[in-house]
Amino acid sequence: MKKLILLAVSFTFLSCGSIRVFSDYDETVDFEKYKTYAFFKPGIDEVKISDLDKKRILKAIEIELGTKKLTLSETPDLLINLAVKSSNDVYINQNNNLMGYGMNGFGYGLGWGWGWGWPMVNSAQITSQVNGMLFIDLIDANTKKLVWQGKGKGYIKEYTKKRMERIQLFVSEILKNYPPTQE
Repeated sequence: MKKLILLAVSFTFLSCGSIRVFSDYDETVDFEKYKTYAFFKPGIDEVKISDLDKKRILKAIEIELGTKKLTLSETPDLLINLAVKSSNDVYINQNNNLMGYGMNGFGYGLGWGWGWGWPMVNSAQITSQVNGMLFIDLIDANTKKLVWQGKGKGYIKEYTKKRMERIQLFVSEILKNYPPTQE
């Protein structure tokens, strides 16, 4: 049983590890007063992603805010807006390997130009990955001021079969710090 629990915890940490999140908020706001929300349609319509992914993100937000006792309403306390950004990040891994075996090079030599050793293999592995950033803005519906913002950076493979699960994880990680704990 302990091994099963350890495996589940390890899987959770590994699956969340590729999403980096950050949140910020207005420290003067009492977040306890917010009970209802609505999506800010003009802002969401401007987001340059597929309509299917928009629906997935909005559904994930609804699920997550429901766990925080917020309800969708025609007369909301909060307006929810989205923004996305993407970047193509390039990673270069420089390897100086001994004959390609991953060992550092070394050798012995004798006298004037005589010697023996192993040849060095210099290689670079170049990979790229499209990373996306999802911003979730919570705006006070009365004052129209931003009161909380969360953002998550990570990737979702374009052809993944579990796209909704990955989006739900993204949204869940971003909204984990809402409402903020004011100390």
